[in-house]
Amino acid sequence: MNTANETLNIASFAPTPRTLMGPGPSDVHPRVLGALARPTIGHLDPDFIGLMDDIKALLQYAFQTENSVTFPISAPGSAGMEACFANLVEPGDKVVVCQNGVFGGRMKENVLRCGGVPVMVEDDWGRAVDPEKVEAALGANPDAGILAFVHAETSTGAASDARVLAELARKHHCLTIVDTVTSLGGMPVKVDEWGIDAVYSGSQKCLSCAPGLSPVSFGERALKKVRNRRARVQSWFLDLNLILGYWGEGAKRAYHHTAPVNPLYGLHEALLMLREEGLENAWARHRTNHLALRAGLEALGLRFLVPEQQRLPQLNTVTIPEGVDDAAVRSRLLKEYNLELGAGLGAWAGRVWRIGLMGHSSRAENILLCVGALEALLGSMGAPVTPGALTKVQQTLENPIDVSA
Repeated sequence: MNTANETLNIASFAPTPRTLMGPGPSDVHPRVLGALARPTIGHLDPDFIGLMDDIKALLQYAFQTENSVTFPISAPGSAGMEACFANLVEPGDKVVVCQNGVFGGRMKENVLRCGGVPVMVEDDWGRAVDPEKVEAALGANPDAGILAFVHAETSTGAASDARVLAELARKHHCLTIVDTVTSLGGMPVKVDEWGIDAVYSGSQKCLSCAPGLSPVSFGERALKKVRNRRARVQSWFLDLNLILGYWGEGAKRAYHHTAPVNPLYGLHEALLMLREEGLENAWARHRTNHLALRAGLEALGLRFLVPEQQRLPQLNTVTIPEGVDDAAVRSRLLKEYNLELGAGLGAWAGRVWRIGLMGHSSRAENILLCVGALEALLGSMGAPVTPGALTKVQQTLENPIDVSA
């Protein structure tokens, strides 16, 4: 009689190495992969408690905040989002939600599931949130208590002005919930300077860690709202009042859940590398590499969805040439070049590619691979491609003049 393994012919999994240039995850640095493989210890081990304190300090640096409640949720960025909404939104609360892509829509869904009342401020996909529309909505809804928006909309590559939007929220006595999943580590995020109250991110984008953790930070105004809730937080696992017994201050921690020990090793290493590089240097690297990729893509005749002044340097969305099959190109890139690009979402499915330059993926060799591969494949499919795009990339890498700055 065959065993299950013989019947299914299952062996150890060995993934094909890829170059990840989609909307996430990004390439994970070998140092981080090495950290993930270190010996597992208990989640209440004194050594691990010390690691937790280091992670909090490194996240405070990444978020540019002194918030004591800064830590990673033991789940991906979507759980960080839900932690912010579940703790801050109660039944009947009115929340102004900005939507200019997929992830603003997920914010709306969270408000509804918490029993809140969303007031939508909608902008075209591929454009930044319009502050004038936000101010009008806040003025028309003086009983709103929260403004929620996405800093870096992953579905389109559009960046909104988080500083201006947070200022408007404070002017109208609202808290802010801000999605920085794609922005943290790749462009300025300044929680304290901008006055953001609650913020969440993800480990797998510009931090270049493995997916599965969601850094969050809560300021004192947000914590006051949590402490004075009329009803219990609807989620037991994401209830800050309980989590902080484990992630709070001091050596003595109350058991809440078994933390993902090895993934936290990886996050620690990724944050340490960000600190070693320096935030400003990391932001500049992402910007410089965007300019080089832009030069190559435009030389191929590809057009960007987002205007330059509103564009994310770490996520570049370009329209697919007419007559070119989206899925066929991405499939061939994966099979022939081991290169992953992202597809469009929603109304932009089949119409755009999302090309990530996040974290460890934001390197000159990746840009050259991507532009060269697209030039070869598009040419073979009959798209009008002018040779010489790689020369444009090299020239820009050597002399990255930012004409849009």
